[in-house]
Amino acid sequence: MPEQQPTGLHFGSLLIPGAVLTTWAIMALLVGGAMLLTHRMRDAPLTLQSALEGVVSAMESAIGQVLPEYARAVLPFVGSLWVFLVVANLAGLIPGVNSPTDNLSVTAALALLVFFAVHWYGIRSAGLWVYLRHYVTPSPVLRPFHLISELTRTLALAVRLFGNMMSLEMAALMILLVAGFLVPLPILMLHIVEALVQAYIFGMLALVYIAGAVQAHETRAGRAAETPAEH
Repeated sequence: MPEQQPTGLHFGSLLIPGAVLTTWAIMALLVGGAMLLTHRMRDAPLTLQSALEGVVSAMESAIGQVLPEYARAVLPFVGSLWVFLVVANLAGLIPGVNSPTDNLSVTAALALLVFFAVHWYGIRSAGLWVYLRHYVTPSPVLRPFHLISELTRTLALAVRLFGNMMSLEMAALMILLVAGFLVPLPILMLHIVEALVQAYIFGMLALVYIAGAVQAHETRAGRAAETPAEH
């Protein structure tokens, strides 16, 4: 029995996996679409402009509910996550295309982006030394637990999206095998809703982690400022 060849693009002995190709294609589509849509925005139809402004305003409002003072600063990162994940999760609906988020390497890369973004925004809001100090607060004994907590939540973020999207893709494939292409519309809508929900949850978890890194330092700074006044 011949071995099944891995899917992807071959350059000699180099293999670029299909998930990477799909991710690159989605990124190119989003960048090109953003450049096209924002070029001469004033000349764009009013309906299109209103729709784009409505999407951005909705994302900013959702971020503002969690992190009001940093909504504008966090919007580019979290908003980009949401837009990418929506398109990536829905890419599985295209015949012959697998969603890149059903690949653990892709979701791990996204989780690593969130991991570094948390530290980036934390350092920007509090400064390097103040931010690093929270790893030994209230006791240096807790430092290993802080580090383990951040590593485990990053791993959980990657595995959670991967597991949900892989199971969603497998369920859709099984339904196609049983019912052919006459898949009932409610099942198709369920796929779309689940893909949107998973994108929203991943972005919200990233936002919560960033808010925790930012607000924790502000809370400690406020308590430190109030302590001398009490004495």
